[in-house]
Amino acid sequence: MRKWIAIVVCLSGLTAVSAAQVPTSGNVFFGYQYYHTPLSSIDTANLNGWNGSLEGKVFPFLGIVADLSGAYGSQNFPCSSSPGCTVHANVNEYNFLFGPRVSVSVKKIRPFGEFLIGAAHTNTNAGAGSNTSFAYALGGGVDYRVVRIVGWRVGADYVSTRFFGTTQNNVRIITGIVVHF
Repeated sequence: MRKWIAIVVCLSGLTAVSAAQVPTSGNVFFGYQYYHTPLSSIDTANLNGWNGSLEGKVFPFLGIVADLSGAYGSQNFPCSSSPGCTVHANVNEYNFLFGPRVSVSVKKIRPFGEFLIGAAHTNTNAGAGSNTSFAYALGGGVDYRVVRIVGWRVGADYVSTRFFGTTQNNVRIITGIVVHF
């Protein structure tokens, strides 16, 4: 009987310790994104789309972020059939990024910086086809608290991808609603 009591006490203690490791605060963001990308060797694209993120706080100034986004638009690509020929194609790009975010709250304003790594996937309806690549983002932004738990976020990131064997240096600008919990 004492053996079972000892096991239950140990398991209860481990449960309490593991529960302390789960983030108890953070935020959820969803909004608009503008995405500028030189996906093609002859043209750059201005894509529009959505961005969403979930942040769990590890410490008051450090959080772990999962960031997902989709950008849509069109771009010109070179033809493989003849030189000087171009094909106008619809382009979709999705980014799946994860990493740390540092922030500090000063009254109603919360500036933050982040470094995220993950994957990106692009798809075109032209001869370029689709491709998946390693991606990383470096940037930051500012949250402005409108009411107790709801705020407005503005941010910008440098996003690096490598589609079709070429490195793309992209710029992403986001804005939207953030809910703090």
